[in-house]
Amino acid sequence: MRSDLTRPWRHTRILTSLLVVFLAGCASLPNGTADPSDPLEPYNRTMFSINNQVDQSLVQPVARGYRALTPDFFRTGVTNFFNNLADLTTVFNDLFQGKGTQGLADGERFMINSTVGVLGLIDVATPSGLPRHKEDFGQTMAVWGWTDSTYVVLPFLGPSTVRDTLGLVGDYPESLYAQMHTTLTKETEIYAFEELNTRTNLLAATNVLDTAALDPYAFLRDAYLQRRRNLIYDGHPPPSPEDD
Repeated sequence: MRSDLTRPWRHTRILTSLLVVFLAGCASLPNGTADPSDPLEPYNRTMFSINNQVDQSLVQPVARGYRALTPDFFRTGVTNFFNNLADLTTVFNDLFQGKGTQGLADGERFMINSTVGVLGLIDVATPSGLPRHKEDFGQTMAVWGWTDSTYVVLPFLGPSTVRDTLGLVGDYPESLYAQMHTTLTKETEIYAFEELNTRTNLLAATNVLDTAALDPYAFLRDAYLQRRRNLIYDGHPPPSPEDD
């Protein structure tokens, strides 16, 4: 019998609980940064360094090996498959955010790719005029009013915010991971394979980060927060206080 701890939902719930306890304990940490979104910078830089060391010594070599052993069309199919699973989560969050028209379009996209696209391996919806959107529960909570949230670097998972970390818990019931396990495959194995494929797709971006950024930590933090802000406001964010 499988242990409940093999389920990503359990891992996420435990991670979230530990994060909340940690943040409560760090409330008295001195603010070592001028960025108000990053009051946990001492911890975040330490975790960023740990994650980076694990990535360089373990994850990147495995990702390069995976890239060398698999043809481009295979990795594209894997990427399309997992994107299609994420599209189902997007449909629910479309509805949670009151985006009924987009929700219908994203639902149609999911159905087309799941059938004509052979379980999502082939993206036939995008050329048909149904572009991919990305909506998650972190964005939904921002639409509901939690627009600003403390930046935090999660172990292994990397850049996030308190809101977006809690959003992982909200997204899990809407996903198909719970239905994707048999005696031969486990959700953690599927999730690990997805992360490996994603990391392989980002190898080129890693080279840019390593060579172009004087402070990779700050560069990645600012890029993450700007991207999330852009997603929350569907590409049209209002002026930030820094712009005034």
